[in-house]
Amino acid sequence: MKSINKTARLSGFLYLIMAPFAMFGMMYISSLIVPGDVAKTANNIMASESLYRLSILSALLVQVGHIFLVLLLYKLLKPVNKNCAVLMVIFMLVGVPITMLNELNRLVVLLLLGGANHLAVNTSEQLQALVPLFLDFHEHGVFIVQIFWGLWLFPMGYLVFKSGYLPKFLGILLIIAGISYLIDFSTVIAFPSSRETISVFTSIGVYGEIIFPLWLLIKGVNLEKWEKLTLESA
Repeated sequence: MKSINKTARLSGFLYLIMAPFAMFGMMYISSLIVPGDVAKTANNIMASESLYRLSILSALLVQVGHIFLVLLLYKLLKPVNKNCAVLMVIFMLVGVPITMLNELNRLVVLLLLGGANHLAVNTSEQLQALVPLFLDFHEHGVFIVQIFWGLWLFPMGYLVFKSGYLPKFLGILLIIAGISYLIDFSTVIAFPSSRETISVFTSIGVYGEIIFPLWLLIKGVNLEKWEKLTLESA
């Protein structure tokens, strides 16, 4: 029984510790982009190449962390409904490789700006002109993978809500977060001009993914109710 609270706290810690790495991995590039100035953007990237590479590495490590996180959460939530817990794992494991492959777009930027021999037939201006294209590819790749970032929160939110050994409001917050991801993705694809307005409302979803791991880390689960449900589902 005590080991499951270790699992809960470890998953909460892992969930939280990945947040700053994810932010650095996804948002650092934004500080280097100068809208409308391709040359300046290219110069900023090459001047901060080490940090740019670290942001890619950070984004990749977060995805590896997600694999361990979802397996810990599976162990924690499986007694509620095994099939639903499996669905949670599937959604996360589908999103991980998509996110990792999307980082190729940022690596291509380095190849374009690094003066690779097979690109020597192109002028530096031509290569720099391709940089915004691949950065846009990366940005839209992130929007696409939000489908799975949202979907995995639905079974997890349901499991938390039905568990009895975790507060129901945590499950509701997770489901709201899942809805927020899907609305954000849908807006980018269907109504891109409205995204900034709608994102003000969808951003509230992030609180669920902060409060839930904090609860796991600090409070853990109700051991008696977890054991009772585990025995019933055996």
